[in-house]
Amino acid sequence: MTTTQLYKELNAVNHARAQRLYYANLLLDAPELIPSVLDILFKTDDPLSCKAAWILEFMCGKNLNALLPHLDAFTLQMHTVHLDSAVRPVAKICEYLAKANNNTANTTVRTALTTQHKERIVTVCFDYMINNEKVAAKAYSMTTLYLLGKEFDWIHAELEQILKRDFLTQSAAYKARAKHILKQIKKR
Repeated sequence: MTTTQLYKELNAVNHARAQRLYYANLLLDAPELIPSVLDILFKTDDPLSCKAAWILEFMCGKNLNALLPHLDAFTLQMHTVHLDSAVRPVAKICEYLAKANNNTANTTVRTALTTQHKERIVTVCFDYMINNEKVAAKAYSMTTLYLLGKEFDWIHAELEQILKRDFLTQSAAYKARAKHILKQIKKR
């Protein structure tokens, strides 16, 4: 399947979990399509970029290792994504990467995720925290920053400052996650 064919296929994708799962499995069965999905994802003004983000997120949820050969492409361009429906899955993928990196048993991700990749993830997550993004992207970013802050000691202080500053003006979901993250930071 070419990028053009995949692009046409993505027109059929909707929010239904079954459809997103079908295309995630398609990517896992044909990993040569992942670069095409990334190409579509990074056509950031195209509404189909959101659908590419959805299926990439589902693929990562099933098998994060499938993304590892494409970490350079993903982390180099993820900051360009700006449509709300694409930002949330990108933030979720960052959280998947941070959780896997934090898991000492997952040496595959720990080895593949370089310091440069982590720095790019930190930058995009801080952007999501300070920009006018939806709460889901902010919540995933909080967790990602907390976990990567275990490696980069300056992150927790910056994250704590942002969480405290924005706490009163954000939604109940934001406050719940912020309380949890602040408590984890204090424990450290």
